[in-house]
Amino acid sequence: MKSILTAAVLAVGLSGAAMAGGQTHHIAVHVNQNDPQVMNMALNNVANLAKYYEEQGDDLVVEVVAYGPGVNMLVPGKSPVAERIATMSLEIGHVSFSACGNTIRAMSQKAGHDIALLDEAHLVPSGVVRLVELQQQGYAYIRP
Repeated sequence: MKSILTAAVLAVGLSGAAMAGGQTHHIAVHVNQNDPQVMNMALNNVANLAKYYEEQGDDLVVEVVAYGPGVNMLVPGKSPVAERIATMSLEIGHVSFSACGNTIRAMSQKAGHDIALLDEAHLVPSGVVRLVELQQQGYAYIRP
């Protein structure tokens, strides 16, 4: 009888712990340097956040916002982390990659042709404005 009672108490305690999780964390990650070490650090941060919150039973929504020289992170043929981005996009459910439209426009003008983005990336009008918007929506801000 005592072992049944102990098992019941443990089951209630464990279900309470599981119910305590379930939060959704919103994180904005800022990349504005054309530095493979910074880009990898940003992706390491995302991977570590995803692992930690998954272990806690929580959800994660993360947006990596690149502007200025950091946009090279999201340009095919220039990105030293393109394969990692492709893999992370498949493995982490709610991760997105935003490229600054102002920077892409300037790069395109300088190159004399449109600059393409990795398939995993999307264009936002302004990287700086996007970071402000995310912070106003309650996103935590990370700059590696």
